[in-house]
Order: sequence, then C-alpha cells, then structure tokens
Amino acid sequence: MKTLVVVQARSTSSRLPRKVLRPLAGKPMLVRQLERIDAARTAFDLVVATTTDPADDAVAEVTRRAGFDVFRGHPTDLLDRHYRLAAAKKADVVVKIPSDCPLIDPDAIDRVISTFLHASGVDYASNLHPPSWPDGNDVEVMTMRALARAHREATRSFDREHTTPYLWDNPDKFTLLNVRWETGLDLSRSHRFTVDYEEDYLFVARVFEELHIPNAWPFPIEDILALLERRPELLQIHARYAGVNWYRHHLGELRTKSLADTRLAPEDDHAPLP
Repeated sequence: MKTLVVVQARSTSSRLPRKVLRPLAGKPMLVRQLERIDAARTAFDLVVATTTDPADDAVAEVTRRAGFDVFRGHPTDLLDRHYRLAAAKKADVVVKIPSDCPLIDPDAIDRVISTFLHASGVDYASNLHPPSWPDGNDVEVMTMRALARAHREATRSFDREHTTPYLWDNPDKFTLLNVRWETGLDLSRSHRFTVDYEEDYLFVARVFEELHIPNAWPFPIEDILALLERRPELLQIHARYAGVNWYRHHLGELRTKSLADTRLAPEDDHAPLP
C-alpha cells in the first residue's frame, strides 16, 4: 500500500504569523521538522500541503529548496486540501502531521503508522485520543476511503479546517484505534513541544540550541526529556500554555471531547465556555 505523509503548513497563522519560517539552528522551523519526519524508518512519500494564497509562496519555495515536494490547495478547507493531494498521489493510507511540531520524534511516527498498518479493519489511528506523548508528537493515520468519506460528509467548519475531527468524533461510522506511548507515561498535559505562541517558539529554540548537532541524526525524545530533567526551568518558558488544545473552543459541539481533555489558554480565562 502507498503511504502518504502530509504536513500542512501556511504562513498566516493568526497567533504566530510566519512561524514555520522562523529559524531553528540555522534553518526554517518547517525544514527542521521535515528533517525529523524524514528520519522515520517507515516507507512513505512526504509532501508539504500549503495553500494557493500568494502569502504562502515563501513556504513553497523554502520546502522545494530543502528538497521536499509541495502541493498547494484550499486556503482554509484543509480536509479538501488533504483529500485532493491524496487523490493526486493515489495514496492508500494518509498520515496527517501538523507543521507546528518541530520536536516530533521519528519513533512516534513509526509506531503509529506501524500499528495502523498491522491492525485489521481500522479506519483511523492516532496517538491523540486520548493523548499520552508530549504535546507536539501528533500523528494521525487514516485510510483513503475514510478520508474520502469525511470529505463527502463533513459540514462543520472546524471539521473542514482541522481535517480529522469528523473521523474521531464519529466512532459509530469509523473503526478507531489509539496508540498510547509505550513508556506508560502521560506527559500530554505537562510537556508542550508544539508551537502556537511566542513562548512556545522560545522554548523550542532553546531545546535546539542545547541538543542540535549539525549533520547528525535528529535528537530523540529521550534526550529532550533528559534535558528538561536537568533544566526544569525551560518548561517554565511556556508553562501557562501546557495542556491547551484548539478544540477548547468547540467543546459544546464535539461529542468525544470535554473540558477534561484541555485547559483554557490564559487569554480565555474570562471567556464563557462554549
């Protein structure tokens, strides 16, 4: 079966514009993440799915210059973007990885994809429902058939924008599988390796300063955790965002998520819950 890994990327993030182009150890953050994904042992095609917006010309250029493939599609309908790319590539299995995870561990990618490929009758697998890895090791795998059905049926705006909620929020329609971190730990609410805010970027930049070795194999999650054991103050850089997830704004609409699954962001503290 042909497996396609799709990294969704754009430069017009509302919270941290052009974050994927910010430098990490001398290269754009997006390129650093692509290097880590490319280090996974699983055989797959890797494509960055950006938008047709001229503002994302730089994303496409940076990606091609680094030697990776680019697809350009709908600016806000990411479900459509993923589906059309997968159809063009004639993929059997589609893997979604967001571009704000520059510390993603290649082993997490291998583990989720391998578990999916060796399972029987599974439409969708991830390490997110419920999460256990440090936030920012997001891997979601689905069959092309499941992606096509979501593309046909999903109508809620956040289903279209975030690609996969229709799948994991409809367990009556799809056979779902969650892949827990084999350590038995759950650091999803305490360790945040994703980049949505300025503090997140400062944290990730510090980790790269401490651990990145030019032309070496990407440093693994074990090295990151060991660094944080030695330097616990690094976690304080963005501690106020630990455990914050995008779906906090849709808790009244999602059937499979509740306030127990997320924290509010500091800027949400005085806002009413959905």
